[in-house]
Order: sequence, then structure tokens, then C-alpha cells
Amino acid sequence: MAPDGKKEQDMKKILVCEDEEGIREFEVITLKRAGYDVVDVGTGEDALKVFLAAPDDFMVALLDIMLPGIDGFTVCKRIREKSSTIGIIMLSAKSQEMDKVNGLMLGADDYVTKPFSPSELSARVDAICRRISMITTDKNSEEMESGPFILNLRSHSLTKNGAPIDLTQVEFQIMELLFNNPEKALSRNDILQNIWGEKYSGDDKIVDVNVRRLRMKIEDKPSEPRHLQTVWGLGYKWMP
Repeated sequence: MAPDGKKEQDMKKILVCEDEEGIREFEVITLKRAGYDVVDVGTGEDALKVFLAAPDDFMVALLDIMLPGIDGFTVCKRIREKSSTIGIIMLSAKSQEMDKVNGLMLGADDYVTKPFSPSELSARVDAICRRISMITTDKNSEEMESGPFILNLRSHSLTKNGAPIDLTQVEFQIMELLFNNPEKALSRNDILQNIWGEKYSGDDKIVDVNVRRLRMKIEDKPSEPRHLQTVWGLGYKWMP
């Protein structure tokens, strides 16, 4: 019987890739107690094998960075190439800023630094699952137009002058927030609370990295952004 009486088919499936058996067991137990269906592996190669066999089955992947063979960064990149909607959380024993930035630039949605508590891990996974559930819920066939961009809220797609732009689920939500607030200065905290939630326990650097990633996709000259502009000392604003 699934936790809390959930039917097996209704449970959200999580892929856990962690080479240290004790830590992996802790993660699996924590997530199963939170009501998730967990598939765990110990190598990057096995993570890719399991994911590629059924990519639509998984809602979130937890990837340790330091793995034997293929590392977590490579696994993150390959998973993201196959799916723009799966949530990806990087797990690292390191606290160096570059580990966090590298993972986010490769398409991760969040990162958690070891050691972490069961409540923190569950909260991060819960937050991503809520976001994914929101964007995968059918909306009206509504399009938001801003300058050369069209954001389709039903297909969760973005085009610029008719050309498609691939977005992760976090990037899509940031664009929707920006489109709804044209020419308005949004603080990093505004964006953090709207996208990651009021209870998010990470720092606001995650906003900056996602903005950098978005600029590389939507701007003609990312180093001289025309649309996603910086408001110095505060955050960002969208210029159609």
C-alpha cells in the first residue's frame, strides 16, 4: 500500500542517483515517507539507463555531483536534453559557488548542499513537484504576446519572431511572470517567492543564474540584453 493511502499510479516518481549507499538509503526513506515512488541508482550510467528507458515517468531527478564514471553534471545535461519539464536537483557535499552555478547553467532547477535534513529535502522536492503540476495543468488556449515573443500557456512554449525557444519549466514560469509585469522592476526576492515559493530556503543566486541562462536563449546579444534588463541593486525588468 502506498503511503497515506495513495494509489501507486498517482504517486510521483523520483529518480535518486547517489553513490554513497548510506546517504542514498537516507534519501530513499525520506522521500518514500513523503509519499513518493522512488527509483534509486548508484552511478550516472545507471541513472541515464533508467531515465532513458521511461523519460516521461519521472517528475524529479536528484543527482549527486561526485559520482564514479559519469558525473552528476553530465547526467543533468543529458537528462535536460531529453526533457524540459522534469525537475532536477543537484546534491553536493561541496559549498563552492561554482558547483551551484555549473549545475544551474546545465539545466538544474535547484541544488541542495550536504548534509541536509529530511524536512529540507522533502520541502525542495515538494516545491518542484508543485511547480511542475501547475505548468502541466491545461489552461485555455491563451497566448501572451510581448514584442517579438509569443508565450503559449497551453503548450508551454515560447517563440521569438516565429522561431521556437526551448525552455525548462522554471524558465517558462519566469517568462510568464515577466510577461505579466512588463517594464516593472522585480526584485530578486519577488522572483524567488513567485517561482520557488515563500518557503524556499536557498539563496537568491539561483535567480541570477536562471536569468543568465534565459538571456543566452532569448537575447540577440546576451551581454547587452534588450529585453531582460538588470535593475541595479534590485533585480530585473522586462522590456517588450
